[in-house]
Amino acid sequence: MALAVFAGCSGGLLTGKTDFNVVGKEMTLILQNKHYAKVDYDEELTDTILDDYLKDLDPAKMYFTADDVAVFREQFGGEGRTPLHKLLLQERCMEAAEPIYTRYAQRVKQRVEFAQQIARNARFTFDSDATVMRSRKDAPWATTENEVQDLWRRQIEEELLSEELRRENIRRIAEEQGKEDPLADEKSPREMIALRYERVLQTIQGADEEDVAAYFLSAVAQAHDPHTDYMSAREQERFEMGLRNELIGIGALLQAEDDGSTKIIGIVVNGPADKQGELQLNDRIIAVDSLNNGDVTDTLYMKIDHVVELIRGRRNSQVRLKVEPADGAPGEVRDIIITRDKVELKDEAANAQLIKEKAPDGSDRTIGWITLPSFYLDFNDGDPSVSKDVQKLLTRLIAEDIEGLVIDLRGNGGGALEEVRRITGFFTGRGPVVQVKSTYGRVDSKDSIIRRPIYDGPLVVLTDRTSASASEILAGALQDYNRAIVVGDSSTYGKGTVQQAMDINQLFKPFEDGSRAGSIKATVQKFYRVTGSSTQLEGVVPDIILPSLIDALEVGEKYQDHALPHDLIAPAAGYKPLEGNLFVDTIKARSQKRISNSKDFQYTLEDVKRTKERIESNAVSLNRETRRQELEESEERRRTRNAERRERFEKMESEDAKVFSFFRLTLDDLDNDSLEEVDIQRDSEANMKRAKSELEGLDDTPDWPSGMDPVKREGISVLHDLIELTEQAQVARVEQQNASATQ
Repeated sequence: MALAVFAGCSGGLLTGKTDFNVVGKEMTLILQNKHYAKVDYDEELTDTILDDYLKDLDPAKMYFTADDVAVFREQFGGEGRTPLHKLLLQERCMEAAEPIYTRYAQRVKQRVEFAQQIARNARFTFDSDATVMRSRKDAPWATTENEVQDLWRRQIEEELLSEELRRENIRRIAEEQGKEDPLADEKSPREMIALRYERVLQTIQGADEEDVAAYFLSAVAQAHDPHTDYMSAREQERFEMGLRNELIGIGALLQAEDDGSTKIIGIVVNGPADKQGELQLNDRIIAVDSLNNGDVTDTLYMKIDHVVELIRGRRNSQVRLKVEPADGAPGEVRDIIITRDKVELKDEAANAQLIKEKAPDGSDRTIGWITLPSFYLDFNDGDPSVSKDVQKLLTRLIAEDIEGLVIDLRGNGGGALEEVRRITGFFTGRGPVVQVKSTYGRVDSKDSIIRRPIYDGPLVVLTDRTSASASEILAGALQDYNRAIVVGDSSTYGKGTVQQAMDINQLFKPFEDGSRAGSIKATVQKFYRVTGSSTQLEGVVPDIILPSLIDALEVGEKYQDHALPHDLIAPAAGYKPLEGNLFVDTIKARSQKRISNSKDFQYTLEDVKRTKERIESNAVSLNRETRRQELEESEERRRTRNAERRERFEKMESEDAKVFSFFRLTLDDLDNDSLEEVDIQRDSEANMKRAKSELEGLDDTPDWPSGMDPVKREGISVLHDLIELTEQAQVARVEQQNASATQ
């Protein structure tokens, strides 16, 4: 599968000869001393590590055989001759990691060669009643080579059938729309599948010792809990880049292609590549000269993170790319030299909208909307900082006299814990925000030190199943303080643990080369809401639950292996819910009525039911007519929905135009006297130019009217209800006070 990443990060990497046996031992000592659960290093843990390593390498159980696994268990299992937990402590872990990976690479070569032969030459009639498993995570390992080959025949048969039907469907849609077939010049389905597996093979065979160590040590770490992880030197820099929300590089988004090249699918506006001007969308990188000194590295079929590592480097240094231009003649290659520089990831920064509405009575209403993609923070100098950015956005929204505010945490996977403490205080003032419990049972309360809230008006928080960690702390605290109504999926992710990143090379002896040792991100604490309830496993349950397709999928902590349990501690000292009424029961009843009348939410409920049934059946037919019928039913459903939506959305857009005005508020807009109205197309490409797929032109699914998906529209409606009921309560309170004063 193609993997997109940014090409760049801060600084170059050293190239030493780190002994990963030493890395394994030092990481093990850190985990024994620091990990929250204090896991015993024994036979049981060894079996867990081995199972996880094999699962990480071969999750669908398509490469190894039962005999392979038996050999691994006999040699390295808990009852084996050299169990993994002992090898780790004896500085010998690569004695297990490497031979297992070597056997894996051998099996991949065998399977891929067989798969390519089948893909190119086998005849399939697609008229049987055979099926393949949609998910093989619970399937047994194949016991014989014949069984393995049968698995692969069916796998290739399914892939070929899927690709032929996909192209058939695209060709039909293009004909219906009077357009040319966008896939007419593509390689044949058989050749495309063969090339796809060639990239798989080259990726596996291209792994170096650091990659193998990373695979194995990650299995060791994650045997403790899902969020304890080993990060190689490459991964560590990407992790730090994500927290900083900025990087040093060329400012390009890359994607691995089946033909072995690396495709440019995005260019950061005003980034180094954009300013240099020669690199274009859809260009393909085939080689990199990291220092622009004539030392060129062929990158065909190279792992994407290795390509990224070649492109990254120090600020103001140059990199030369050998590129096949998208607009060039076949076989044409150009050299493009780009000077690396700082790249701001503005699309990942906090942003806002000012939404103005006209009520039926002619009065105006103004509300704010803040979107938080993550809780980013540069730990070195404190900037960028999401809390600083939110404070700026919030201050400007308040200056615009907003009557209510929505905070959108959908898709926010968390980040810096300290940033949550500050942001919570913007709405609650001083008081405990979250409790943190160490492995030794000590509980500390992390308090907001902001004396008074910056904003004390009506507040709604949107979450979904992917809102995790720091997002859950913010949503949970605002809910517990009776400060906000939380709206979203049936729960948030359920990650209630705190990780600490520790550089492993700090434990190396002075004469040992630890330059590539990487780091261990270990779970060292659990956090708890101010009520004393952990978010672990259970997450934050919204006050108002909306239908969501993601609720049909296994997304969340409770589906992860080795997850820590949910538990309770005492409420935080000084915690006291804020006075006031959020009218949750009344607003929930109104919301449920809107949901039952919403065609889009009803479509979602239908899709949830259908998705659950498909997952439970865990079978994909290899019969062309059966699959074609399934596709036709799906396509008919899509056409019917789109036809209904186009007519309805047109009316909604017209009505919205009479009611809503949306104004963009990014960090670049803060000093503007007046804000620009939102232009969805323009704003979507304001920070990143993105390549357009030829297939996008065939998608006739109408855009959400006014850019408001059903959840955003319902979030605004819930805020309306809260504003209305709050105002009515205030009026009633004033009237009661006046009546009392006259008596």
